[in-house]
Amino acid sequence: MPGAAPATVKIVRFHQTGGPEVLQLDELPLPEPAAGEVRLRIKAIGLNRAEVMFRTGRYLVEPKLPSKIGYEASGTVESVGPGVDQSWIGKTVSTVPAFPANAYGVYGEAAIVPVGAIAAYPDRLSYEEGTSIWMQYLTAYGALIQQGHAAKGDFVLITAASSSVGIAAIEIAKAEGAISIAVTRTPVKKAELLALGADYVIVTEEEDLVARVKQITSGKGARIVFDPIGGKGLESLAAAAASSGIIFEYGALASEPTPFPLFAVLGKHLTIKGYTLFEVVGDPAAFTKAKQYVFDHLAAGVFKPRIDKTFPLGRIVEAHRYMESNAQIGKIVITV
Repeated sequence: MPGAAPATVKIVRFHQTGGPEVLQLDELPLPEPAAGEVRLRIKAIGLNRAEVMFRTGRYLVEPKLPSKIGYEASGTVESVGPGVDQSWIGKTVSTVPAFPANAYGVYGEAAIVPVGAIAAYPDRLSYEEGTSIWMQYLTAYGALIQQGHAAKGDFVLITAASSSVGIAAIEIAKAEGAISIAVTRTPVKKAELLALGADYVIVTEEEDLVARVKQITSGKGARIVFDPIGGKGLESLAAAAASSGIIFEYGALASEPTPFPLFAVLGKHLTIKGYTLFEVVGDPAAFTKAKQYVFDHLAAGVFKPRIDKTFPLGRIVEAHRYMESNAQIGKIVITV
């Protein structure tokens, strides 16, 4: 109404890089979408490791302070910018990580994102499940299906297997008839990983990774290795890989130098591939195919996002602390 104070919303931003405590709820004017953009009224937000790295200044792009944050959210389209189909208004969608982390952010009560970075998801899913789809399944799909061509009988070695991406990789391997070997550090998560569909679980505190993989694969090794950790562990992964195998490195959680396992690579003709889901979302044809694959498997109930814990928006700092504890199995979700 004329003369009324502009509407405001709570948006999570950080004004300096650092630990979880730098995240704060700022009261800001309700943002308006520009050309090619939409505004979502947020219902749930999915947290990702990439956001921890972005918040601490260790990600692929530098934050522009004060910075918004966040890749994944679900909600309702309530406004569209010039050139955007009006029929999006009122639809329930979730965001796809198809935009620069330092240009947009979805932590908050409302968010602006490019229209190309929203997607419908099956009605059977809740808002919490709807925000727990695209980062994990597209990341795993691009490596295992699009590039790795996982097939029946392939051994797929999955490190950080209790992460949302790791669980998605277990589900995709199973859907394709491949044999998943999940890797976790302690025995605490072993039973749950088996319940989630892993064919084998290796607990690195108790077992030798290379010896156990050779035992499971009858000496062949894993044809596909899917690793977000890097660091010195890459040498063991190369030793556990099959001849002519491929190792996908899609993260740097180790926060240490990553030695190149030259002799293993030469001796076994290995491929070590740096990979992120931006290879998928940056290729329109591949992106469309990937979204359909994920949607169809979700609709059929073959894929089911695993929610570990939910927090309200006002406890975003606590949620990030929990993510850094590595205690979760699956997705940490913020409800709004």
